[in-house]
Amino acid sequence: MVYVTLAGAILAEILATTAMKLSEGFSKLWPSVGTVAGYLVAFALLAQTLKTMNVGTAYAIWSGAGTAVVAAVGMLFLGEAVTAARIGGVLLVIAGVIVLNLGGTSH
Repeated sequence: MVYVTLAGAILAEILATTAMKLSEGFSKLWPSVGTVAGYLVAFALLAQTLKTMNVGTAYAIWSGAGTAVVAAVGMLFLGEAVTAARIGGVLLVIAGVIVLNLGGTSH
């Protein structure tokens, strides 16, 4: 169940960040509302996740997955450049999350 909650936090953060881009500096109402709502949900779900998961593990997965997916959204849907450096960076983020998780979840 903890991974479902974490996945919800990641999804909410991705949606909030995408809405922030679409808000054009908070000058558009509905994307701005979506940004605030998405981050509220993301942090609430992350807080629930941290009740039973180590903070380092949870944050590595949350921030790493969010970073990788938002970068992909930018490249695929928002017209951002697709370069070898960007793709390599996303792969390094994913590799970092994997390495951190290989360290185990002991307290």
